[in-house]
Amino acid sequence: MTVRTPVCDLLGIEHPIVGFSPSEHVAAAISRAGGMGVLGCVRFNDPAELDAVLDWMDAHTGGRPYGVDVVMPARVPAEGTPADLAAMIPQAHRGFVEDTLRRLGVPPLPEDAAEGDGVVGWLHSVARKHVEVALAHPARLIANALGPPPPDVIAAAHGRGMVVAALAGKAEHARAQVGTGVDIVVAQGHEAGGHTGEIGTMVLIPEVVDAVGDEVPVLAAGGIGCGRQVAAALALGAAGAWMGSAWLLTSEYAQLSSSPGVQQALLAATSSDTVRSRIYSGKPARLLRNRWTAAWEQPGAPAPLPMPLQNILVAEAHQRLMASGQPDVVPMPAGQVVGRITEIRDVADVLADLVRETGEALDRLGRLRGASG
Repeated sequence: MTVRTPVCDLLGIEHPIVGFSPSEHVAAAISRAGGMGVLGCVRFNDPAELDAVLDWMDAHTGGRPYGVDVVMPARVPAEGTPADLAAMIPQAHRGFVEDTLRRLGVPPLPEDAAEGDGVVGWLHSVARKHVEVALAHPARLIANALGPPPPDVIAAAHGRGMVVAALAGKAEHARAQVGTGVDIVVAQGHEAGGHTGEIGTMVLIPEVVDAVGDEVPVLAAGGIGCGRQVAAALALGAAGAWMGSAWLLTSEYAQLSSSPGVQQALLAATSSDTVRSRIYSGKPARLLRNRWTAAWEQPGAPAPLPMPLQNILVAEAHQRLMASGQPDVVPMPAGQVVGRITEIRDVADVLADLVRETGEALDRLGRLRGASG
C-alpha cells in the first residue's frame, strides 16, 4: 500500500517521512529511499565544511530532494568571538565540570586531539552563514529547530524555491509561524529527542492540526519509530512524520560517530532511560539518562547556563566523554522511542519497514471500519 499525502507533492518525495540527522550519510540514504533526509547543520563550526558536505549531498542523493536544519534562536542574543563568550562562563561552572569528569573517571583528551571552542553553530551569526551556504545548493527544504527563521531568511528561501519548515511545541507557536510565511509546521511532542517542549505528541498533533492544518501541512514529531506510530500520526491529522531518533542505530550513522560507547548506550536504552535537561545546550533537550546527566541533578550542582554558553562550557567535556568509550556517560540526544531500537540496520531497511508497517496499520483500521459498517 502506497501512502501519499500533500507533503509528498510539496516536497517531491515518495513517502511522507522526513528524517532528521546530523549525518550526511543518513540524510542522503533517507532521500535515496524515497523519504526526505534533512541534514542538521549545528555541528559545522566552519561554513566551508558545511559547503563541502552539501556538495557531497548533491552528488549522493540520486537527484532526490533533501533538506537542511539550522538553529536560529527566536531572540538574538548578544554575541562575540568564542573567546569573548568563554570569558562569560563562571569559574564555579568550570570547576564543577572538571570535578565531575574526574569523579566519573573520564581521562583527558589525547595530546594530539584538537580541542574545539564548542559547537558555535548554536550562534545566530553562524546559523546565518549556514543559511547562506544552503541557499547556494539545490536543497528543497530549510528548517529551523527553534521556531520560524527570520523574515529575510524565509523570503530568501522562497526566492530560491525552497520550502520553509519550523518546529513548534504549542498550537500558538504554530499559528505565529504560519503568520511569518512558514510552509510546513513540525509539531514536536515532549517525547522527542533534542530540543523539545512540554506537551505530549498525542495531545499536541491534533491541537496544531486544528490550529493551522487548513493552511499548511503539519508533520508529527516525537515518539515515532515504527509504522504504527506513523499511521497514528496520520490518524491525528498530520500529513506525515518527522523522525530523528529512529536513525541513530543505522549503519550509516556509525560513519559520523566513532565513539565505541554510543552504540552500546543506545542499544541498552529503554524508553525510560532519557531525561529532559538544559545541560546539553542551555535549552531543554532530551538526552540519554546516565551518570553524566545525574551529576547535574545532585544537590549543589550549578544551574545550566543559557544558550550558547552552556554548550561552550561542556564542549571539551563532551569530547572527553565520547572518547572515553564509557557507554554510561555519553552525552547523547535521544527520544523516548530509542527503547524500540534493538539492532543496527541500514537506513533503506528501516524506511522500507516504516512504509510497510504504515500501510498494514492503515489497512487494519480500514477493515475495522468495514466490519462496523
